[in-house]
Amino acid sequence: MALDFTVIGQRIKNARLDKNLTQEKLAERLDLSVAFLSRLERGSMPINLKRLSEICIALGVSEDEILTGASTLSSNYLDSDFSDLLKDCPPDKMKLIYDISKLILNKD
Repeated sequence: MALDFTVIGQRIKNARLDKNLTQEKLAERLDLSVAFLSRLERGSMPINLKRLSEICIALGVSEDEILTGASTLSSNYLDSDFSDLLKDCPPDKMKLIYDISKLILNKD
């Protein structure tokens, strides 16, 4: 799976805006240039894991939220993934998935 740096950049921008931070303020906190942060947010350059982690800490979000768009802290973060996965699933396989899920969860 290839990383879409445009999407990652948009998520960073959205997280920054959710915290009511300007690019200037976030860049200052991270000791980055505004131009560098702007390129990251536009997705015009890749981001390394160290820099991603620093940005996530500064914004108070998890790396998985920025990378996948879903927070594992949310109780329903996989709902749409499961829905997409099962959308075209034949009934016999759906039943099998259900039965296996019940076993995993120890539900009768």
